[in-house]
Amino acid sequence: MRIGLITSEPGHPLLSLTAALLTPGHHVDVLDPRTSPPVPEPLADIYLLKARTPHALALARGLEQRRARVINSAAATALCQDRTSMAALALRAGLPFAATRTFATLARLASGPPLSGPVVVKSRHSRRHDVVARVESPSQLRDLVAAHPDEPVVVQDFAPNDGWDYKLWAIGDRLFAGLRRSELSPGGRGPARALRLHDLPPGWPALVHRVGEVFSLDVYGVDIIDRGHGAPLIVDINAFPGVRGQSGASAALAALALSRAE
Repeated sequence: MRIGLITSEPGHPLLSLTAALLTPGHHVDVLDPRTSPPVPEPLADIYLLKARTPHALALARGLEQRRARVINSAAATALCQDRTSMAALALRAGLPFAATRTFATLARLASGPPLSGPVVVKSRHSRRHDVVARVESPSQLRDLVAAHPDEPVVVQDFAPNDGWDYKLWAIGDRLFAGLRRSELSPGGRGPARALRLHDLPPGWPALVHRVGEVFSLDVYGVDIIDRGHGAPLIVDINAFPGVRGQSGASAALAALALSRAE
Protein backbone atom coordinates (compact mmCIF):
# COMPACT_ATOMS: atom_id res chain seq x y z
CA MET A 1 0.00 0.00 0.00
CA ARG A 2 0.95 3.64 -0.39
CA ILE A 3 0.68 5.88 2.68
CA GLY A 4 1.10 9.66 2.54
CA LEU A 5 2.27 11.75 5.49
CA ILE A 6 1.20 15.39 5.24
CA THR A 7 3.75 17.11 7.44
CA SER A 8 6.64 19.54 7.42
CA GLU A 9 8.23 17.56 10.29
CA PRO A 10 8.77 13.97 9.08
CA GLY A 11 11.28 13.49 11.90
CA HIS A 12 8.58 13.84 14.54
CA PRO A 13 8.93 10.76 16.79
CA LEU A 14 5.39 9.51 16.22
CA LEU A 15 5.62 9.83 12.43
CA SER A 16 9.16 8.57 12.02
CA LEU A 17 8.49 5.46 14.12
CA THR A 18 5.22 4.84 12.27
CA ALA A 19 6.97 5.16 8.91
CA ALA A 20 9.66 2.72 10.06
CA LEU A 21 6.97 0.17 10.93
CA LEU A 22 5.25 0.60 7.57
CA THR A 23 8.17 0.72 5.15
CA PRO A 24 9.15 -2.96 5.15
CA GLY A 25 5.99 -3.80 3.23
CA HIS A 26 4.54 -0.47 2.11
CA HIS A 27 5.57 2.77 0.44
CA VAL A 28 5.52 5.93 2.57
CA ASP A 29 5.47 9.35 0.90
CA VAL A 30 6.15 12.56 2.81
CA LEU A 31 4.21 15.55 1.52
CA ASP A 32 5.49 18.87 2.81
CA PRO A 33 2.47 21.20 2.55
CA ARG A 34 4.81 24.14 1.91
CA THR A 35 6.18 22.64 -1.32
CA SER A 36 3.87 19.83 -2.50
CA PRO A 37 1.64 20.39 -5.55
CA PRO A 38 -2.10 20.87 -4.89
CA VAL A 39 -2.88 17.23 -5.75
CA PRO A 40 0.27 15.12 -6.03
CA GLU A 41 0.24 12.04 -8.22
CA PRO A 42 -0.10 9.15 -7.88
CA LEU A 43 -2.66 9.22 -5.09
CA ALA A 44 -1.86 7.24 -1.97
CA ASP A 45 -4.27 4.75 -0.44
CA ILE A 46 -4.42 6.82 2.76
CA TYR A 47 -3.05 10.15 4.02
CA LEU A 48 -2.22 11.12 7.59
CA LEU A 49 -2.75 14.84 8.13
CA LYS A 50 -0.19 15.78 10.81
CA ALA A 51 -0.22 19.51 10.08
CA ARG A 52 -2.70 22.33 10.65
CA THR A 53 -1.39 25.20 8.53
CA PRO A 54 -3.54 26.77 5.79
CA HIS A 55 -1.31 25.11 3.17
CA ALA A 56 -1.77 21.71 4.83
CA LEU A 57 -5.56 22.07 5.02
CA ALA A 58 -5.72 23.20 1.38
CA LEU A 59 -3.65 20.18 0.35
CA ALA A 60 -5.92 17.84 2.32
CA ARG A 61 -9.06 19.38 0.82
CA GLY A 62 -7.64 18.93 -2.68
CA LEU A 63 -6.93 15.28 -1.97
CA GLU A 64 -10.42 14.76 -0.53
CA GLN A 65 -11.95 16.28 -3.65
CA ARG A 66 -10.16 13.54 -5.58
CA ARG A 67 -11.83 11.05 -3.19
CA ALA A 68 -8.63 10.29 -1.32
CA ARG A 69 -8.99 9.21 2.31
CA VAL A 70 -7.43 11.63 4.80
CA ILE A 71 -7.02 11.06 8.56
CA ASN A 72 -8.19 13.35 10.09
CA SER A 73 -10.30 15.10 7.49
CA ALA A 74 -9.53 18.71 6.65
CA ALA A 75 -12.92 19.78 8.03
CA ALA A 76 -12.43 17.99 11.36
CA THR A 77 -8.91 19.37 11.69
CA ALA A 78 -10.04 22.93 10.98
CA LEU A 79 -12.90 22.63 13.46
CA CYS A 80 -10.47 21.81 16.26
CA GLN A 81 -8.48 24.96 15.51
CA ASP A 82 -11.46 27.22 16.24
CA ARG A 83 -12.16 27.11 19.96
CA THR A 84 -15.50 28.91 19.52
CA SER A 85 -16.83 26.31 17.08
CA MET A 86 -15.28 23.52 19.14
CA ALA A 87 -17.09 24.59 22.29
CA ALA A 88 -20.39 25.12 20.49
CA LEU A 89 -20.37 21.62 18.98
CA ALA A 90 -19.26 19.96 22.22
CA LEU A 91 -21.95 21.66 24.29
CA ARG A 92 -24.67 20.90 21.70
CA ALA A 93 -23.64 17.25 21.89
CA GLY A 94 -23.95 17.25 25.68
CA LEU A 95 -20.23 16.86 26.35
CA PRO A 96 -18.93 18.30 29.64
CA PHE A 97 -17.06 21.13 27.93
CA ALA A 98 -16.13 24.42 29.57
CA ALA A 99 -18.65 27.20 28.85
CA THR A 100 -16.96 29.53 26.38
CA ARG A 101 -17.46 33.19 25.49
CA THR A 102 -15.89 34.76 22.41
CA PHE A 103 -14.45 38.25 21.94
CA ALA A 104 -13.28 39.74 18.65
CA THR A 105 -10.07 40.99 20.27
CA LEU A 106 -8.43 41.16 23.67
CA ALA A 107 -8.88 44.93 23.54
CA ARG A 108 -12.62 44.41 23.10
CA LEU A 109 -12.68 42.10 26.12
CA ALA A 110 -10.90 44.70 28.24
CA SER A 111 -13.32 47.45 27.17
CA GLY A 112 -16.36 45.49 28.35
CA PRO A 113 -17.75 44.81 31.83
CA PRO A 114 -15.17 43.82 34.47
CA LEU A 115 -14.46 40.13 34.73
CA SER A 116 -16.03 38.41 37.72
CA GLY A 117 -13.67 35.96 39.35
CA PRO A 118 -10.66 34.24 37.79
CA VAL A 119 -10.98 33.28 34.14
CA VAL A 120 -8.89 31.50 31.53
CA VAL A 121 -8.24 33.52 28.38
CA LYS A 122 -7.20 31.61 25.25
CA SER A 123 -6.60 32.48 21.63
CA ARG A 124 -9.70 31.68 19.64
CA HIS A 125 -7.54 30.00 16.99
CA SER A 126 -5.46 27.14 18.37
CA ARG A 127 -1.85 27.13 17.16
CA ARG A 128 1.69 27.00 18.47
CA HIS A 129 2.55 29.76 20.92
CA ASP A 130 -1.04 30.93 21.20
CA VAL A 131 -2.38 32.81 24.21
CA VAL A 132 -3.40 30.74 27.24
CA ALA A 133 -3.48 32.67 30.52
CA ARG A 134 -5.25 32.76 33.84
CA VAL A 135 -6.51 36.27 34.56
CA GLU A 136 -7.54 37.29 38.05
CA SER A 137 -7.20 41.06 38.08
CA PRO A 138 -7.60 44.13 35.85
CA SER A 139 -3.84 44.63 35.86
CA GLN A 140 -3.23 41.12 34.51
CA LEU A 141 -5.76 41.75 31.76
CA ARG A 142 -4.11 45.07 30.88
CA ASP A 143 -0.73 43.35 30.58
CA LEU A 144 -2.23 40.70 28.30
CA VAL A 145 -3.91 43.34 26.14
CA ALA A 146 -0.67 45.30 25.86
CA ALA A 147 1.08 42.22 24.48
CA HIS A 148 -1.73 41.00 22.18
CA PRO A 149 -4.29 43.79 21.64
CA ASP A 150 -5.75 42.42 18.39
CA GLU A 151 -5.80 38.73 19.32
CA PRO A 152 -9.26 37.10 18.98
CA VAL A 153 -9.91 35.24 22.22
CA VAL A 154 -12.28 33.00 24.11
CA VAL A 155 -12.91 33.23 27.84
CA GLN A 156 -13.75 30.36 30.18
CA ASP A 157 -14.46 30.62 33.88
CA PHE A 158 -11.63 29.09 35.87
CA ALA A 159 -12.74 25.74 37.28
CA PRO A 160 -11.13 24.75 40.59
CA ASN A 161 -9.16 21.52 40.11
CA ASP A 162 -6.17 19.58 41.40
CA GLY A 163 -3.71 21.42 39.14
CA TRP A 164 -3.19 18.54 36.74
CA ASP A 165 -4.25 18.20 33.11
CA TYR A 166 -5.32 14.70 32.18
CA LYS A 167 -4.04 14.14 28.65
CA LEU A 168 -6.08 11.50 26.86
CA TRP A 169 -5.11 10.45 23.35
CA ALA A 170 -6.99 8.25 20.90
CA ILE A 171 -5.62 6.49 17.84
CA GLY A 172 -8.57 4.66 16.38
CA ASP A 173 -9.90 2.45 19.17
CA ARG A 174 -6.65 2.61 21.18
CA LEU A 175 -6.45 5.01 24.11
CA PHE A 176 -3.37 6.41 25.85
CA ALA A 177 -3.21 8.59 28.95
CA GLY A 178 -0.86 10.90 30.78
CA LEU A 179 -0.78 13.50 33.54
CA ARG A 180 0.82 16.89 33.15
CA ARG A 181 0.88 20.00 35.27
CA SER A 182 -1.51 22.62 33.95
CA GLU A 183 0.07 25.20 31.65
CA LEU A 184 -1.49 27.72 34.05
CA SER A 185 0.67 26.36 36.87
CA PRO A 186 3.10 28.97 38.26
CA GLY A 187 5.91 26.42 38.17
CA GLY A 188 5.41 25.54 34.52
CA ARG A 189 4.12 22.36 32.96
CA GLY A 190 7.06 20.04 33.25
CA PRO A 191 7.14 16.59 31.63
CA ALA A 192 4.07 14.41 31.18
CA ARG A 193 3.71 11.36 33.43
CA ALA A 194 2.37 8.10 32.08
CA LEU A 195 -1.04 7.11 33.41
CA ARG A 196 -2.61 3.68 33.24
CA LEU A 197 -6.08 3.60 31.70
CA HIS A 198 -7.54 1.64 34.59
CA ASP A 199 -6.46 4.46 36.92
CA LEU A 200 -8.78 6.90 35.16
CA PRO A 201 -12.10 7.77 36.80
CA PRO A 202 -15.02 5.62 35.63
CA GLY A 203 -16.55 6.74 32.38
CA TRP A 204 -13.62 8.78 31.12
CA PRO A 205 -12.50 6.34 28.37
CA ALA A 206 -16.06 6.22 27.03
CA LEU A 207 -16.16 10.02 27.11
CA VAL A 208 -13.00 10.23 24.99
CA HIS A 209 -14.48 7.84 22.40
CA ARG A 210 -17.65 9.96 22.37
CA VAL A 211 -15.55 13.03 21.55
CA GLY A 212 -14.14 11.21 18.53
CA GLU A 213 -17.64 10.38 17.33
CA VAL A 214 -18.93 13.93 17.76
CA PHE A 215 -15.94 15.56 16.07
CA SER A 216 -15.40 12.88 13.39
CA LEU A 217 -11.82 12.34 14.51
CA ASP A 218 -9.66 9.22 14.24
CA VAL A 219 -6.48 10.55 15.87
CA TYR A 220 -7.00 13.17 18.57
CA GLY A 221 -6.28 14.38 22.06
CA VAL A 222 -8.68 15.44 24.80
CA ASP A 223 -7.53 17.61 27.71
CA ILE A 224 -9.61 17.04 30.83
CA ILE A 225 -9.46 18.47 34.34
CA ASP A 226 -10.98 16.79 37.36
CA ARG A 227 -13.49 19.09 39.06
CA GLY A 228 -13.56 16.74 42.04
CA HIS A 229 -14.60 13.14 42.64
CA GLY A 230 -13.87 12.24 39.00
CA ALA A 231 -16.22 14.85 37.49
CA PRO A 232 -14.61 15.66 34.12
CA LEU A 233 -14.41 19.03 32.41
CA ILE A 234 -13.08 19.06 28.86
CA VAL A 235 -10.96 22.15 28.25
CA ASP A 236 -9.46 21.39 24.81
CA ILE A 237 -9.61 18.95 21.89
CA ASN A 238 -6.70 18.56 19.48
CA ALA A 239 -6.60 16.95 16.06
CA PHE A 240 -3.61 14.62 15.53
CA PRO A 241 -1.47 15.50 18.57
CA GLY A 242 2.09 14.27 19.02
CA VAL A 243 1.28 11.49 21.53
CA ARG A 244 4.88 11.64 22.73
CA GLY A 245 6.29 9.09 25.12
CA GLN A 246 3.39 6.64 24.83
CA SER A 247 4.46 3.05 24.27
CA GLY A 248 2.58 1.47 21.38
CA ALA A 249 1.34 4.74 19.82
CA SER A 250 3.30 4.36 16.59
CA ALA A 251 2.16 0.74 16.18
CA ALA A 252 -1.44 1.83 16.75
CA LEU A 253 -1.08 4.56 14.10
CA ALA A 254 0.46 2.18 11.57
CA ALA A 255 -2.35 -0.32 12.16
CA LEU A 256 -4.98 2.41 11.84
CA ALA A 257 -3.53 3.65 8.56
CA LEU A 258 -3.55 0.16 7.04
CA SER A 259 -7.04 -0.68 8.27
CA ARG A 260 -8.52 2.57 6.96
CA ALA A 261 -6.72 2.16 3.64
CA GLU A 262 -8.28 -1.27 3.20
